[in-house]
Amino acid sequence: MRESLVGTFTLVRLALRRDRVLLPLWIIAFALMAYSTAAASGDLFPNEQARIEAATTLNSTASMVALFGRIYDPSSLGALAMIKYSAFMTAALAVLMVVITIRHTRQDEETGRLELLSSGRLGRNAPIAAALVISFGASIVLGLVTTAALIGGGLPVAGSLAFGLGWAATGIAFSSVAAVAAQIASSSRSAIGMSVIVIAVTYAFRAVGDLADPGPSVWSWLSPIGWNQQVRAYAGDRWAVLLLPVALGVVLIPVAVALRAHRDLGTGLRQDRPGPAGWNRAGVWGLAVRLQERVFLAWAVAVVVFGVLIGSLAGTVSDFLTSPNAQELIQKLGGASALTDAFLAAEIAIMGTLVAVYGVSAANHLRSEEAAGHTEVVLATSTTRTMWATSHYAAALIGVALLLLLTGVSVGVGAAVALHDSSQIARVTVAALAQIPAAWVVTSVVLLIFGWLPRLTYAAWGFLVAFIALGEFGVLWNAPQWLMDLSPFQHTPLLPVGTSGITPVVWLVVVSVVVGGIGYLGWRHRDLTS
Repeated sequence: MRESLVGTFTLVRLALRRDRVLLPLWIIAFALMAYSTAAASGDLFPNEQARIEAATTLNSTASMVALFGRIYDPSSLGALAMIKYSAFMTAALAVLMVVITIRHTRQDEETGRLELLSSGRLGRNAPIAAALVISFGASIVLGLVTTAALIGGGLPVAGSLAFGLGWAATGIAFSSVAAVAAQIASSSRSAIGMSVIVIAVTYAFRAVGDLADPGPSVWSWLSPIGWNQQVRAYAGDRWAVLLLPVALGVVLIPVAVALRAHRDLGTGLRQDRPGPAGWNRAGVWGLAVRLQERVFLAWAVAVVVFGVLIGSLAGTVSDFLTSPNAQELIQKLGGASALTDAFLAAEIAIMGTLVAVYGVSAANHLRSEEAAGHTEVVLATSTTRTMWATSHYAAALIGVALLLLLTGVSVGVGAAVALHDSSQIARVTVAALAQIPAAWVVTSVVLLIFGWLPRLTYAAWGFLVAFIALGEFGVLWNAPQWLMDLSPFQHTPLLPVGTSGITPVVWLVVVSVVVGGIGYLGWRHRDLTS
């Protein structure tokens, strides 16, 4: 066994060097989101009566329970403040740990990096062990940093520790799931897809379990995300539940090791099968679409489901703010209708940011195809450099636009049903479409970096995190306005979108064209790199 782990710490050092920018950024981003919510909740719910009324309203709204879960102590400020983070953001954390684990296992095999490293003294199980050391360590550090952030935000120490350890344990569980998926799938895309499906299914189990009366039912206990909720941070702090996700990791790690012993390097236990050939899949354009269509369809289903759920909450927004100060704020804003618009605008802005994540991921096919050697083969045909790059870049831009169109329609339909106002569909769709140029700017940054510094294409994720941080926390940090204006999301018009919103939208489109054009210039004049 010891021989199979030779080289593990060498791989760990290599992985830490590769992730030295992105991993700290994501950890800080999660912790800052938790801190900002904790710090702001005291003003929104200043007394126990306001908290109880808001929690009771939330628990009686089925769509809210399905989306975020239940509040088990209505009088607890921490339980109310962190309701979105105990399920929804836990799923996002799970996706992050899946990507990290797959990146240092299946993706390294796919690109040939592990084959090169294996020419030295490297044990068979060293890549799995190194990837899990990184993902487990990242989960624990993220949990502890989040604990400190929540305490700094004014929440109780014990509950903050329970919440942070819940995130850490959940990250460990889904890192182990990804380690198994990396052995089954033969490509990184398939491995990530399998893992995300597991996350989606467990999220659905939690939702069904929380909707049961009285909840939670057994379905919640079949879900690692449900386990995180049942830790009940700030509502009893059930420490023993933390053993469940850790136990899942203990069970799955030997499974991953056993599966690795039954396959060759570069292969998976489940081989990808070629799909049917057809005229609509011919050429470089068909290839670009095919590489992205499954991921796009998964995103499309997700934005439609979450869009309808978010829209259905529009009719109950004012019910959550029942304190005198909150009611006074509502009146100053222009009444309940203005508060509903503010809620829809905020949620659509969040969805726009999430769709930008898809744009960055889709545009990164430029680099992954080049690193895998596929670009060299394609360019050996009559396909030009510009045509090849445009196929992937355009597929990413069109995917972003379609996802935000689906977002607007689904949120609008949900709001129309909740408010009994069919006009919501058109106005909310327009607001979602206004998010497209900002997402295009971020997507174009990928092409810019790819064109000039292809080995640093991953840095586009750092730009995305920085843009999000400036938009979410710039005011909290007292950042200067010029710095906040660097984020394209800062210039996106919010609901309701009037004629004044046309100018910033046009400028964002211009910026995306300029950024993309500079990227094309670099791509046309540089050599291919592996």
